Amino acid sequence: MSQFLSVGAILLSTLIFLTGQGLSGTLLPVRAHLAHFSDFGIGLIGSAYFVGFIAGCYAGPRLLARVGHSRTFAAAAGLAAAMTLMMSLAVSEPAWIVLRAFFGFAAANVYMVIESWLNDRATNATRGRIFAAYLMVNFTGLIIGQWSFIAGRPISQTLFILAAIFYSLCLIPLGLTRTPQPHAVEVPTLRPRRMFAISPVGVAGCIAVGFANAACWTFLPVYAHDQHLTRGLLAGFMSAFTLGGALIQVPVGRMSDRMDRRVIIAGASLCAAALGVAMWYFGGRSQTGTLALVALFGMAVLPIYGLSVAHTNDRLPREMFVEASATLLLINASASVIGPVIAASVTDRFGMPTLFLYTAVMHLGLALFTVTRIRAAASPPHGERYAPVPVLAQATAAALELDPRSEHPESARLS
Repeated sequence: MSQFLSVGAILLSTLIFLTGQGLSGTLLPVRAHLAHFSDFGIGLIGSAYFVGFIAGCYAGPRLLARVGHSRTFAAAAGLAAAMTLMMSLAVSEPAWIVLRAFFGFAAANVYMVIESWLNDRATNATRGRIFAAYLMVNFTGLIIGQWSFIAGRPISQTLFILAAIFYSLCLIPLGLTRTPQPHAVEVPTLRPRRMFAISPVGVAGCIAVGFANAACWTFLPVYAHDQHLTRGLLAGFMSAFTLGGALIQVPVGRMSDRMDRRVIIAGASLCAAALGVAMWYFGGRSQTGTLALVALFGMAVLPIYGLSVAHTNDRLPREMFVEASATLLLINASASVIGPVIAASVTDRFGMPTLFLYTAVMHLGLALFTVTRIRAAASPPHGERYAPVPVLAQATAAALELDPRSEHPESARLS
């Protein structure tokens, strides 16, 4: 119990920050749409976040080594609040692209501080429970933030101020904690070519997820707004997508324990492609049907990244686990820079519902590639595979050591 009390302040700061993330992730695309930004401009704004996030992942360890965790967290959270408020004052595409990139940089540093601090406080006995608590806090914060969208009109500054308040309040629990600061994190060597040679399906899955999911997070609020949903229904739409993905990760992971994980990746990709077509064709015909479809869509789409990481780890010795996961994070983030721009080119020309046809093409391509790899190469023996765990929608290299599979070599193996 004392071990969890020592990380309580860190988890509370995480919850507050992720609440702001859930709110701003819903608010910004809708506000941009109401300001008549082009789909391409909205896509660039979504891409800019991931450009900043990648930069933050590289700069974060140096900041931690130079000024420590508390000061890095304070600076990053303050920057996030300032960027959010500035976006409410300067509503233009060029300004938002720049500001969102700085926000992504801040977010990466916030996550790095939180994840490295949690990892430092975890022991072999509590690592799995702390990781599960962090995962639950992530999804809970996002959903609370998405529902906070109903607190004001997106055309006003109220929701921007509310998001900035969350980013500011997250400073209090962590700033007042007496928990000792951890050592600075180390960034492992990243070798994407070698990773593709080892696990083509794992790398392809991370690329497809970056192309598809980043576009979804960027444009789903715009699609919901175009369907003339009320603020409450729009918040419910985003929460259904998030909650669907959260609830399905553990059952899908357990199912993948019992068979070739690539079969599950191919099956999930085919389901995601089929549901993408269903969202394009049936979405908007009824509000209840649209909410149900987007929940199923989230269930199909969101577990693919975790399955791809788990499949890659199946093919690696334990000492390469952190390097592999960090490399896949970089690959996914790089694809997330490109995905919203490609999706914007499609929706700008053919309409917002074609967002789902775009994601269907990405998922169908992944499914076909995975099937060809299944026929070309055998899966690892069952006794040499590692148990999968749910993964975070966004994380830094600091979260990798927190993964319970990074300890207990024997207990992590599947029986």
